[in-house]
Amino acid sequence: MFEKIISKNTESETSRTPPAPHIDSPPAPTADRAKPVAIPAGQRNVLLPDVEIHGEVRFENDLIVDGKIEGKISSKGSLTIGEPAKIKAEIRCGNVIVHGKVQGNITVTDRVEIRARAEVIGDIKAGALVMEAGAIFVGSSTIGTPTQREAKIVGTSPSQKSLPQQQKGTQQAPAPAA
Repeated sequence: MFEKIISKNTESETSRTPPAPHIDSPPAPTADRAKPVAIPAGQRNVLLPDVEIHGEVRFENDLIVDGKIEGKISSKGSLTIGEPAKIKAEIRCGNVIVHGKVQGNITVTDRVEIRARAEVIGDIKAGALVMEAGAIFVGSSTIGTPTQREAKIVGTSPSQKSLPQQQKGTQQAPAPAA
């Protein structure tokens, strides 16, 4: 039924022609492919302009938003709001960079950057704030963390601290009676 064929090629002929490439067929789909894939650290997630989310968005690492979000955004990572983005949300993140439009309060542990064509309407609480010329910001800001005074004067009220001390041996003249 099968016949064995022996090649009559010489050794010099076979060394000139490379062997045919071996092509693997793609593996058959399995149930494991349907599982979500963990994103390695340092990789960014992107929400494109056609994405619209109502509700709460939570993420790790970095997120770039070019779409619309209405609700809450929270993360320890960095949030970049692209130029086409429109956000109506309370934002709590590590860092925020705004290129688009934000309506809502922004609270970050590190830094907020508002770029030249960006628009932020809401309050900002951050360790640092960078705002380029041409950016719009309507709201109040609390930037940095105040340091506590180390030395406290005991037994004096704040109004007494600001009054100059009288020298010994001098007296003030009484105010004239009206």
